[in-house]
Amino acid sequence: MELLKRPRRLRLDGRVREMIRETRISKDSLIYPLFIEEGKGIIKDIQAMPGQKRYSVDTLPFALEEVAKAGVKNVMFFGIPSHKDECGSGAYHDHGVVQEAFRIAVKAFPELYYIGDVCMCEYTSHGHCGIIKGDTVDNDKTLPLLAKTAVSQVEAGASMVAPSDMMDGRVLAIRKALDAAGFEDTPIMSYAAKYASAFYGPFRDAAGSDNFKGNRKTYQMDYHNRREALKEVYTDLEEGADIIMVKPALSYLDIIREVRNEVNVPVAAYSVSGEYAMIKAAAHMGMIDESAIIAETTTSIYRAGADILITYFAKEIAAMVEEGRIG
Repeated sequence: MELLKRPRRLRLDGRVREMIRETRISKDSLIYPLFIEEGKGIIKDIQAMPGQKRYSVDTLPFALEEVAKAGVKNVMFFGIPSHKDECGSGAYHDHGVVQEAFRIAVKAFPELYYIGDVCMCEYTSHGHCGIIKGDTVDNDKTLPLLAKTAVSQVEAGASMVAPSDMMDGRVLAIRKALDAAGFEDTPIMSYAAKYASAFYGPFRDAAGSDNFKGNRKTYQMDYHNRREALKEVYTDLEEGADIIMVKPALSYLDIIREVRNEVNVPVAAYSVSGEYAMIKAAAHMGMIDESAIIAETTTSIYRAGADILITYFAKEIAAMVEEGRIG
């Protein structure tokens, strides 16, 4: 048979397949989320997320050592305070659990890059991402508290802040507050296109938000919408965001690609707790090859256009990259 074009020519040899590979994955682009609980001597399994744990500030160095040994260089902290109140005061307290975690972490492992999740949900008694007014969150009253939280995290040692609250105007409020405090060089990674998703379920166990009632549909995005994501992205860029994030990842690959096609800044994706838990559950039941699924789903996120991946599988992915099983 006379065929001038044979795509299989570039598939028959593994060395050629690697040479022409379109999507490349680097350990440098991975961010590992860690949960820090107020208290002492805590290394506690998160039941809804097998393999993930909560750490107290004094045990945090053990977790960071594992991260560093795996070759992951970037960590994002989520705080779990012992006291929660209506205004989430633990989020911006100078000696809050996350603030103390940054101080310890920077001293113990200065080579790692530390990112602070800026939100109120882990710190409020009602579990919402800001100050409650009636049946929803008061957007404008929440902004100063988010800005205060961001500044307090950077003062404690965070190298970057990542607002995840989805309040209108929060990037601008945080940018102005950071600049006024002398942190004009601190970047903001905005959860720009964050959808109201059922995939966040296991995170509530991880972050101690089991008290949460209702939903966040009045401020997080409707998952039916695609064009609206670009509106959020453009707004955050105009307000000073340096990196744009899409969350969740797997059910929103089209959004990642849409954003990647439209902007010239780094694009991050957050592979969230529900995605992690489903893979773990299916692997536990013997229904899938866990490593193969991690490799394939991870590659799909990068192929869609992500430059940065926040994932609970960061250590496993780093090992796969090192061994040449992914990337």
